[in-house]
Amino acid sequence: MTADQAARLPFPLAPVTVVTGHYGVGKTNFALNLALDAAAAGYRVTLADMDVVNPYFRSNEYRDLLEEAGVRLIAPVFGHAGTSLDVPSVTGELAVAAAEAYRDETGRTVVIVDAGGDDVGATALARFAPALAAGPYAMLYVVNAFRNLTQEPADAVAVLREIEAKSHLAATAVVGNSHLQGETALGHIVESVPYTQAVASMAGLPVACITAPIQAIRQENTGPCALDDIPNGYAVNVYVKPPWS
Repeated sequence: MTADQAARLPFPLAPVTVVTGHYGVGKTNFALNLALDAAAAGYRVTLADMDVVNPYFRSNEYRDLLEEAGVRLIAPVFGHAGTSLDVPSVTGELAVAAAEAYRDETGRTVVIVDAGGDDVGATALARFAPALAAGPYAMLYVVNAFRNLTQEPADAVAVLREIEAKSHLAATAVVGNSHLQGETALGHIVESVPYTQAVASMAGLPVACITAPIQAIRQENTGPCALDDIPNGYAVNVYVKPPWS
């Protein structure tokens, strides 16, 4: 990790941060960036892969990347080795990790939870809600202006309310993570800003940050001014790609 990566954390980290949202908005990629940048900044980081719904876009697929950066990974234990398709058995490690983070008075121990999509994925969190809410946690609701079924802010807020009801946790901020996969340009990110702000306003929440792919910044060669038109801009690497790309 470089010094630039250490400086990229977009906001102060809570001891426990839950990353949730609609299917396909890019929760896992955001969680990976947050975990890796936190480790680069000197935090003791645990990333908990709680996505027991989607077999393709999961933090567990990036174990080597995380371990090389010093990030501890907690992931579901599946019935058959080498597959993500069996019924998962979620261990109690998450509750233990959350307790450790809350006990660390230095604030340098953090847990990032990559939750499954929508209310189905959020249901798995309910088991751990008391442990996660035992201290000053954050729950970040990730939105993508270009994602089907939540392109209207009201629809995105409706999904958020379902997630909160199923997880027994309350969202604390919204993250704008609008993208068109490999076709994403900085113009798309700027275009998405009003959508993210509208979702946050309707939900009564602040905007934690708005992401922009580092690959798009480099391609357009905009340099240090790349995020000038993006409030609370957070430059992220695109680690998670479709298996067919």
